[in-house]
Amino acid sequence: MRVATHPGNFHADDVFAVAALRLAHGDDAIEVVRTRDADVQAAADVRVDVGGADDAATGDFDHHQKGGAGERANGIRYASFGLVWRHIGVDVAGSEEAAASVDERLVQGVDANDTGQTIMESLVEGVRPMTVSGVVAARNPAWDEEIGSDEEDARFLEAVALAQGILAREVAGAAAFQRARELVRAAIGRAEDGRVIELDRNMPWRETVIAGAPDALYVIYPKSDGWGMQAVPVAAGSFDNRRDLPAAWAGLSGGELAAATGVDDAIFAHAGRFYASAGSREGIIALVRQALESRPE
Repeated sequence: MRVATHPGNFHADDVFAVAALRLAHGDDAIEVVRTRDADVQAAADVRVDVGGADDAATGDFDHHQKGGAGERANGIRYASFGLVWRHIGVDVAGSEEAAASVDERLVQGVDANDTGQTIMESLVEGVRPMTVSGVVAARNPAWDEEIGSDEEDARFLEAVALAQGILAREVAGAAAFQRARELVRAAIGRAEDGRVIELDRNMPWRETVIAGAPDALYVIYPKSDGWGMQAVPVAAGSFDNRRDLPAAWAGLSGGELAAATGVDDAIFAHAGRFYASAGSREGIIALVRQALESRPE
């Protein structure tokens, strides 16, 4: 399959679009041609970020035409990565739900950056968080660096390989999340006390617990070196908890935490009051019981 895109400086949009096609069809099946020649573009099987058309049936995935290529229900406009993902995402990710998850976590941010939509602002003046779009853009030559077209193309393919690895991990993560969600739902269903959810192991639980267990305050699970407990946040991505761990525990470890709690195998309590650990299930249950009985501060 010959894929045509533009030469010169590349962006996360065209890089990730090609990476998605390589995941879908295999590295050896994709030949990339970076050109402005309209005839060469037209002869390609797929056009990404060039061609002025959006039509999966003809292999066109561009958003630069007048009026753009539409937007999602939340207002994030489609760029070429999103158009490609909309067409092949389910096949690559394995399900509509997994494809939608990857779109939310990765694709929409790339599309928004390419279409000029601000979806993130720094809360600290002078500090700009590095995004995946920035990581890809950094692989372009500096403004005063002179390189030939062959080197440009080589750097583009290096960026594609990087993007392909990121996208593959997001796909794997989305599938893992789906597996974890069913296990977390089962744990919620069997909880004797709705305030405490016990998992068989640590796994992605926050979104499922937040949405499906409104009374849950703590989640406990076994670890390689004992057991852990975490406070349930008020919302996904929030550092505020439904109930913090007791203030008297904050920052204690070892003998100090054991003395403060009376739990012999207590190991550690984070200063942020969202996490604590013990050497056994009995120990973590004892810590949970104290946390539940303590007065919220």
